[in-house]
Amino acid sequence: MKFVHYLEKISGIDVYGITSFFIFFTLFLVMLWWALKADDRLIEEVKNIPLNH
Repeated sequence: MKFVHYLEKISGIDVYGITSFFIFFTLFLVMLWWALKADDRLIEEVKNIPLNH
């Protein structure tokens, strides 16, 4: 029996998938907003971190 068949028998399992999607999507939007609003000097500093060491 495949693993998917076990998941189909659990009631309410779809809530975990939807919840994890919303957590990922919210985190993605927050990071996108931060990247667009971040100061250019900060972006340059973070971009050059691997080169400085």
